[in-house]
Amino acid sequence: MTSLIRHLTVDCADPYALARFWADVLDGSLADDDVPGDPEAVVTSAAATLLFVRVDDPKTVKNRVHVDLQPQDLTRDEEVERLLSLGATLEADHRRPDGTGWVTLHDPEGNEFCVERSAAERANG
Repeated sequence: MTSLIRHLTVDCADPYALARFWADVLDGSLADDDVPGDPEAVVTSAAATLLFVRVDDPKTVKNRVHVDLQPQDLTRDEEVERLLSLGATLEADHRRPDGTGWVTLHDPEGNEFCVERSAAERANG
């Protein structure tokens, strides 16, 4: 018998606010009973289910696990711009002149995540 990943859990200061950000990123939705001030919030999307849990400890170091996003309908560069407009911030730009590479961003609470090239961009070289 094996296990399945039920959801990825993210410790954070404001579960509802961070869940709203990730719901927008993933074109997902929050659970019907999630409201501001809740100690937990769940985002469900076609890509993943994320659980955000309030913790009192502030984030102080780089995440040991992070999410790598692959845009579906946009290019990597278009997706980076969309995510920045949603409230992400730039950590590091690893794009190369030949079009390969990725961009590392932070969500509104400083959790790192990366944006890779879309499948179409990968297929084109």
